[in-house]
Amino acid sequence: MFYPVHRPRRLRQNEKIRDLVRETEVSIKDLIYPMFAIWGTKVKNEVASMPGIYQLSVENIVEEAKEVASLGISSIILFGLPKDKDEAASGAYAVDGIVQRAIEAVKEKVPELIVITDVCLCEYMSHGHCGVIRDGEVLNDISIELLARTALSHAEAGADIVAPSDMMDGRVAAIRATLDENSYNNVPIMSYAAKYASSFYGPFREAADSTPSFGDRRSYQMDPGNVTEALREIHMDIEEGADIIMVKPALSYLDVIKAAYDEIDYPIAAYSVSGEYSMVKAAAEKGWIDERGVAMEILTSIKRAGADIILTYHAKDAAKWLNE
Repeated sequence: MFYPVHRPRRLRQNEKIRDLVRETEVSIKDLIYPMFAIWGTKVKNEVASMPGIYQLSVENIVEEAKEVASLGISSIILFGLPKDKDEAASGAYAVDGIVQRAIEAVKEKVPELIVITDVCLCEYMSHGHCGVIRDGEVLNDISIELLARTALSHAEAGADIVAPSDMMDGRVAAIRATLDENSYNNVPIMSYAAKYASSFYGPFREAADSTPSFGDRRSYQMDPGNVTEALREIHMDIEEGADIIMVKPALSYLDVIKAAYDEIDYPIAAYSVSGEYSMVKAAAEKGWIDERGVAMEILTSIKRAGADIILTYHAKDAAKWLNE
């Protein structure tokens, strides 16, 4: 009878041994929880396509931030839905804008949380694009002036980290210069360096009310077929002053995360986006999959590919599972 020399199953035979030799583990400290701030009081609108995710008025943002902190999650990222939209995205950089108010409230009531802010114009533009439009074209250089102004307003309100997500050329340099000129040189930039023109953003656009009223975003977000271009974008953002780079989406771009991990020595974030969350939720509600098992497997794959930080709508659930 033949007996194998190598028996890998020895290290799989029970949970304690599997834990001992596990190569990759997701930790609560890896997670960032996205939140959507909206005007009003006592507002808690569930996003239809994202069960368990809500548009929240500021006092409810604070309450959820307290829950997030109690679970051991250290960071949130804020998105805003303004009262009014215009073609100058004035709500994005208003001193009393919705994100600015949410930052101030969270930093006052839950000071231990790291507050990151999404820096973009799409939620605040009447047309839903991420920059200023002239004759149907998104103008790069005018747009980055507004993005820098927005990032500064977030820093002034107390944001710990600003995260430009627009994909305009040169916006990291403009934001870094503006922050430094105004004595916010210690505010880090988490750049959406490789943000793809993905079909996985649909539920987010419902949550943030940011669907473009015409056309699409392929002239500024990346083509899904490109990896070398992503690395160029990442290197450029680092040269311009980014402290953390991000790949978005995560699940369909694990190879991009791995390529970045192999090439750079900067912290890497990955955004497990709304479509990824909604697919898991929908299949779980049908009873087709085990939500906990699938969600944790996805998060582990993102960490295994090389991400240090994971933005995920499953952050609270994952923290509860990990705490068990």
